[in-house]
Amino acid sequence: MPESTPRIVTCPTCGKRVKWTASNPYRPFCSERCKLIDLGAWADEQHAIPGNPEEDDLLSDELDPEDSERD
Repeated sequence: MPESTPRIVTCPTCGKRVKWTASNPYRPFCSERCKLIDLGAWADEQHAIPGNPEEDDLLSDELDPEDSERD
């Protein structure tokens, strides 16, 4: 069975075109450097997953305060 043409994606950090293959351990990034830059942006809270503050507050009120004291 012939191999299919690999999908080409854009590195989310630098925009370089990258082959999406098992031989690229950094996919979807082009390099370890770009992967670490992205990780740092998450750590600095430059990226966030959107949520609904009303639901977040509602669920927070349901937490048992004694559970957090045990940690």
